[in-house]
Amino acid sequence: MREDKSLLMPSATKFGLYMGLFWLFKYSFFILSVNHTAFGMIYWSLTFLVPYLAYIFTKRYRDSIGGFISLHHAWQFGLLTYTCAGLIVALGHFVFYRFLAPPDLISNTLIEATKALSGTQLEEGAKMLSETTITPIQMTLQQFMNNIFYGIILSIPVAAMVKKGKREECTKKQ
Repeated sequence: MREDKSLLMPSATKFGLYMGLFWLFKYSFFILSVNHTAFGMIYWSLTFLVPYLAYIFTKRYRDSIGGFISLHHAWQFGLLTYTCAGLIVALGHFVFYRFLAPPDLISNTLIEATKALSGTQLEEGAKMLSETTITPIQMTLQQFMNNIFYGIILSIPVAAMVKKGKREECTKKQ
């Protein structure tokens, strides 16, 4: 029996929108943590909810397509959901780095990283880092690529859990 993938993209974009809005909400705590470190704890707490949200969304998608989903199909859904969410939160990243962040935030971060690497075995890396300039669009693209990478990795266990749970239910019914 072939799986119905006709709802893959519409569902992934819908759930990606929800996750992207959640990420924007979560990112607002990151922005606030620049001035108040307590908000950083809230940001990280909400970050740990992301795989759980992906699980809930994948499970709902599985149920909407008839209750059976293969590992690959569930992984595709998760990756597309993370990609759509990453596109939405990329707007927030760009607005932050371009308009809201202190003008020297990126350069100060690079200076601190250079100081941390100085005197270690990564001395040449520190030298290269000190000569680097990073723009807000580069930071945005880097964070978007990080979201895709995490989507690739985190969608695998979520897909395995969703597939496994449904397989057990199917065998119980037979």
